[in-house]
Amino acid sequence: MMEDPPHRKTIQHFNEANQVRLLTFSCYERRPLLDNGDHRYTLSRCITRATDRHRWMLIAFVYMPEHVHLLVYPKSEEPRVEKLLYAIKKPFADRIKLRLAEQQSPLLQQLTVTERPGKRTFRFWLEGPGHDKNVISLDTCNKMADYLHSNPVRRGLC
Repeated sequence: MMEDPPHRKTIQHFNEANQVRLLTFSCYERRPLLDNGDHRYTLSRCITRATDRHRWMLIAFVYMPEHVHLLVYPKSEEPRVEKLLYAIKKPFADRIKLRLAEQQSPLLQQLTVTERPGKRTFRFWLEGPGHDKNVISLDTCNKMADYLHSNPVRRGLC
């Protein structure tokens, strides 16, 4: 009998000091939830708080309607990508959930899913850690920053 594949995407983080990281994470069901200016502003504040608290430097970023790219550099000797992502995504989702509840938005119901019988959970972000890549060379870092900044242009968003 074959085992069922794991239900969550897993990723191995290589938490290396002195290496730039390209982080990508997506909205739930890849919905265009970041087409809202208030959501992007709130996300920016959460990223600033998290990078300050966990000692990461934001090099480049782009918000696409359904996902985010961050190019970050650790300022500590023991960087933990998973802690940085949690410090960005959890407070952001909590703030959005509260705002949607205050506005009595139907989006709140659409983003509240049954995780398992008897447990409902709000999901702004797609489950899992997203994409994570270590960047070793300055040339590659510059190319990635250019790629990120060109992303909305290629999609015709600006």
